[in-house]
Amino acid sequence: MEEMSFAGADRLSHAYIVSAPSREEYLRTARTLAAAAVCTGGGPVPCGKCRACRKAEGGIHPDIITVRRLTDDKGKQKREIGVDQIRQVIGDAYVLPNEAERKVYIIEEAETMNTAAQNAALKLLEEPPKGVIFLLCTANPEQLLPTVRSRCAELNRNAGKAERDEDADKLAAAYLKAVASGDRAKLLRWCMENEGLDNRSAAAFTDSARELLADMLCGRRSRMGLTEESLAELLRLMERCGRYLSVNTGVKQLFGLLAVDSPLGSGNRGKDN
Repeated sequence: MEEMSFAGADRLSHAYIVSAPSREEYLRTARTLAAAAVCTGGGPVPCGKCRACRKAEGGIHPDIITVRRLTDDKGKQKREIGVDQIRQVIGDAYVLPNEAERKVYIIEEAETMNTAAQNAALKLLEEPPKGVIFLLCTANPEQLLPTVRSRCAELNRNAGKAERDEDADKLAAAYLKAVASGDRAKLLRWCMENEGLDNRSAAAFTDSARELLADMLCGRRSRMGLTEESLAELLRLMERCGRYLSVNTGVKQLFGLLAVDSPLGSGNRGKDN
């Protein structure tokens, strides 16, 4: 178990976004948090010695529930965590724990929750049942809706994360400037100029664009005259692009999608809406 402890289970937040560069890292942290939530040893948690901690370590504690993408009838893992799965979590969350004082839900690859699933989860995060903790595990917290992120404490295990990609940030700003101009031809030219990017650069661009859009929605950056509805639609579009890149969709096709589906602004970038 990871060497990380907390003053007491009562000090834990009701929801965390646990992020790290790799699945192994964020799951290790999430399991430590889950063990801390059910630990009965007293003192700093998890103690690693009590019966609850041993069960958590063995992956058999009945009050630690893992939610992951389902498989289809051919045994292939689906691309998304759907809204029906989150609705099942909502129903189960109101059932009392089996052994511990708390129930913990570990949501693996939380960024694969589709928009409907994230919105359903949002309602649960706003008014969580007493004694329930949600751990949203992801390598890309920026892919979660800003409203979901704002209701969770963030535990970032990216201590060694590389510095920001300035080229990607500039590219994201140029894209949103083209969108805000309201000129579809200008946006098309921009997309054609950049469709030759490699996959890594395209992924960095979508990450930067999501962060910039989230900042705009939260009022931390100028909206360039774009409405809240347009910003939300752009954020959903960038989330789709991120998912497409993860399954090796071509960069050229991706920029073709941006050229066609990006909602344009009014061309008045002097006012925020």
